[in-house]
Amino acid sequence: MVEFTAPGSPTTIAAGIEQCAVAQGNVSALVVPWESDRRTLSMAVTAVKGEGWAIEHTNLGTIQLTDLGGERTRVAIAGAHPDHPETQKLAVLFERFAQQVQKQFQSATHAGQE
Repeated sequence: MVEFTAPGSPTTIAAGIEQCAVAQGNVSALVVPWESDRRTLSMAVTAVKGEGWAIEHTNLGTIQLTDLGGERTRVAIAGAHPDHPETQKLAVLFERFAQQVQKQFQSATHAGQE
């Protein structure tokens, strides 16, 4: 699990994470409203395979965005537990995405402190 604090509201951070997923192209990151509340947004990260109507999503992990107040958000990224060889290969994809998110949003934190 990776945890860090990022500047901005959970909604703003979620939109940025969704953009990171679109830029990467082979993952999807979406807010899961029924697993979210007023203080915390939960996002599902999936691998995307196929196109058109035949799109397959494989769960890679979750991202929890918790409002700390003062335009600060705690970001907690946790991968799914790989249960077979194909999922283990996808874990590498998730780790790469998690590192990209951490680099982008943690860099914003450090830039704001300088």
